[in-house]
Order: sequence, then structure tokens, then C-alpha cells
Amino acid sequence: METLIFDCDGVLVDSEVIAEATLVDMLRDWLPDLAPDTVLRNALGMTTGNILRHLEQLSAHALPDDALPRIDAAIEDRLGQALQPIHGVADVVSRLDLPLAIVSNSTRFRVRNSLRTTGLDAWLGQAPLFTAEQVPLPKPDPAVYLLAARELGIAPEDCLVVEDSVSGVTAASGAGMTVIGFTGASHIEDGHHEHLESAGAWRTLPAMAGLPQLLAEWRRQRGDNGPAPEEQRP
Repeated sequence: METLIFDCDGVLVDSEVIAEATLVDMLRDWLPDLAPDTVLRNALGMTTGNILRHLEQLSAHALPDDALPRIDAAIEDRLGQALQPIHGVADVVSRLDLPLAIVSNSTRFRVRNSLRTTGLDAWLGQAPLFTAEQVPLPKPDPAVYLLAARELGIAPEDCLVVEDSVSGVTAASGAGMTVIGFTGASHIEDGHHEHLESAGAWRTLPAMAGLPQLLAEWRRQRGDNGPAPEEQRP
């Protein structure tokens, strides 16, 4: 059965700017010989723990032993105060008559928290969730997408993925899934659609309101002549 898979951070919720700003603020004090805001651009798609290990290897300084829980706590605090859903996502997902799933490099706890904070759990609270905690290598490795297909009982080619990062597009494409590159989040810079297309995105999506049309196009190409998604619910 065809399934639409959303990345969480940057596609469902606008969290990337908040999380990155929190990291930068704390890492400036801990690793003063680095410019963490610049270095982080090369670490998109990594889990927070992998980002810390990556940056510590580049620095002459050592991170505190409790760096990860302190950063996670600070991020959770800021997300609780400022997290917003991606504009238009609630309206779109509430109208899609199609199985939905979520893949994320965040923890399961953080994803569930994000959905509750933004009210998206009304439509996505029961959606299957697959995270980096479940695979030996975290996203952006294709393993988490292959895990999702296996657990959902469908072939990778039956999955349409919406991703906002080059690493995520690369991983989902590497798993054999069709990927839409989303460019409507606040952290996306001009020209990012070209990077997503180069990484293997089938189409790019500047605003969530355009997703039903792309979904209908994908299904037509697959030979599914059923009703377009926006026609399936009043």
C-alpha cells in the first residue's frame, strides 16, 4: 500500500533553527576555537550525539562529560517555548486519505513531544514512527528508511518521502524511495532546491499546500488513477 513518510524536524515542525541556535550558544563556550555555526552546516542530518563527537574531534578542547544531556535539556526547553508547526501542514495532513508515517533523527520522545506541542498529534499521533535509535547507524543512513518499509510491510518503491535536508534526500533515495525535497522551512536558504534535486529529489516543494498535487502526480505516474488526495475528504 502506498505510504507517505514525513521527516519530522524541518518538514512537520519548524525546529531546526531553534535546535541549531541552542547548540551554537552552548558550543561557543565549550569549544571556543571553533565557529560552530559554520561547522554545523556540514553536520546536518546527524544526531546530536554524533554532532558533538564530530565537533570535539575538530577542537583542541574537550566537551563536558554531561554535554549531551545538558544540550538536550536546553533544546527541549526552547522547543517547548517557541516550536511551531510548518505553515499549512495541519491542513494538508488532515485531508490526506493515505497511510502516513514519520522518520526522524531525533529521539522518539522528542518527536512525540513536538507533535503534542504543536497540536499535530491530532492527525499524526497514531502514525508509525521510526527513529535513529532503532538502527545501528543513525539517519542519514538508508537503514532507517528500509526499516520503515519493512515494518510497514511495503516495498520501498511504494513510499513517498518528504525531506528537507540533502542527507535525508540522499538516504531515502538510497533506500529506493521517491523523495520530495521540502524547501519551506525557516532554515532553508535560497538555492537549496538545487542541492536537493542534485541529491536525488524527484520534485521540490516550497509550500506544504502544494503536497496534494505532487502526491497525485506521483500516483498517476505509478498508474494509480484514483481520486486526487484533496478530493478524498470534504
